[in-house]
Amino acid sequence: MNFIAFDLETTGIQPKTDAIVEIGAVRFANGEPGEAFSTLINPGRPIPPGASAVNGITDDMVADSPDVQTVLGDLADFCGDLPLVAHNAPFDFKFLLRAVDEHRARAPQGIVLDSCALSRIVFPGMINYKLGTLVAHFGFPAGEFHRAEVDSVYCGRLFAKIVESLEK
Repeated sequence: MNFIAFDLETTGIQPKTDAIVEIGAVRFANGEPGEAFSTLINPGRPIPPGASAVNGITDDMVADSPDVQTVLGDLADFCGDLPLVAHNAPFDFKFLLRAVDEHRARAPQGIVLDSCALSRIVFPGMINYKLGTLVAHFGFPAGEFHRAEVDSVYCGRLFAKIVESLEK
């Protein structure tokens, strides 16, 4: 199965008032990661210290980065009509749709799947369904979390595991 795993890092948790600071998307083919789309985003406002504490992204890091409007078309081209998978997809997709609507930009055309919700069904009884917990449980090679491209790879590997389990 081919799909796009994606993740966003943001300045907070409210799509109406907060902004995207990083987009990561990784194309998966037959359960393996391939080409990636990854960029920091200049949100046009200071990044709150609390957000930087979570994702490590600072104002200096995004100072010379494009704004979200500039990259939305490229993201849509990268994703095409492949299914999109995110861990806690409603969160990420609300931010993405808000940016698309605000800038009248093109959006990826694929259906959106939530690896968190699917994990709750396919792997019942876990302590929790945080991405880090699931990555550790399945023994995926892991390093840092809360960076968009890296989390996209983790999400994609998890989704591939979900598909594998369903096929059995």
